[in-house]
Amino acid sequence: MKEYVYPAVFHLNKDGTYTITYPDLPGCISEGKSLSNAVYMAESALSQWLEYLIDKKQDLPAPSDMQSIQVEENEFVNLTCANVKDGCAVKRTVSIPKWMDDGAAKSNLSLSRVLQDALRDRLQA
Repeated sequence: MKEYVYPAVFHLNKDGTYTITYPDLPGCISEGKSLSNAVYMAESALSQWLEYLIDKKQDLPAPSDMQSIQVEENEFVNLTCANVKDGCAVKRTVSIPKWMDDGAAKSNLSLSRVLQDALRDRLQA
């Protein structure tokens, strides 16, 4: 996993909820019902946004200096951290019994997909 840190603008709405935006990532917006929920949602939105950009092989913008971000009344800037999983494929050699290989071929199963699904379940990722 790789860690990224970006400044987020938290806007306190009249109903006590928060709207979160990222000056460096136009379109990356989230909301939270409370401050603690907003911080959680900000991290989730940032992670998903960065994973999408990386998956689409787009350049990640450099994070702005927190001090340079202008805020309005009822807003504050906070740094938000995202742990992004590396989704690049790697080749591994595995061994399975011949009967499993025959059964997988007969069932048109992708061994790579089966292994990925099993590992994701086991690692709870």
